[in-house]
Amino acid sequence: MSVEAHTTASGPIRRAVTVLLLICALLLPTAACGGGDDNDGAGAATPAAVETTSSAQARKFAKTRFVANAGLAAGATYQWIVKPYRAGKFKKDASGRKYALIKAGLAGAFAYNRLKAAAENAKGDPLLAKAMGPLDAGIASLKGIGAKLGKGEAGSAEVGMFETVINDVKGAGSGAGAVVKDKVPSVTQLSRS
Repeated sequence: MSVEAHTTASGPIRRAVTVLLLICALLLPTAACGGGDDNDGAGAATPAAVETTSSAQARKFAKTRFVANAGLAAGATYQWIVKPYRAGKFKKDASGRKYALIKAGLAGAFAYNRLKAAAENAKGDPLLAKAMGPLDAGIASLKGIGAKLGKGEAGSAEVGMFETVINDVKGAGSGAGAVVKDKVPSVTQLSRS
């Protein structure tokens, strides 16, 4: 067997062994704590305790993901849609207009995508889901605006819609204990949406 063949074959094997070790490391503590045949219940977690802990963790994870996705949507909106629009970068004959419109189009699609993800994340927390429920229609209304921005066909109404929806999502998050802070994605992140 050549050195190249040995190296290529060892990659998947190494990954499989690593995954197996991680699984064992995760399962060993639960197997060790699960009470054996001694019937006294010592060390065994009650199903209600496990369910409460896992649902609390799931809610926390849902809020964390919501904050991340909504923050990226807000950052993209303000950085590449609202600011350039207010600076006049979308006007005909403006210096750098074409590049500003391309970034705005990408940012619009990216923000819409992240807002949809944030709305989905919100469903994992009852309070956040209740706060976000009325905003579904506003998020859906942003669907095609990214393309309009990219073509230079969007105006103050479309930019205002993005700004309003972002502010509403931030307000809903804040009211549910999930404070959203703007996080500006890179241009590379925008192009992947």
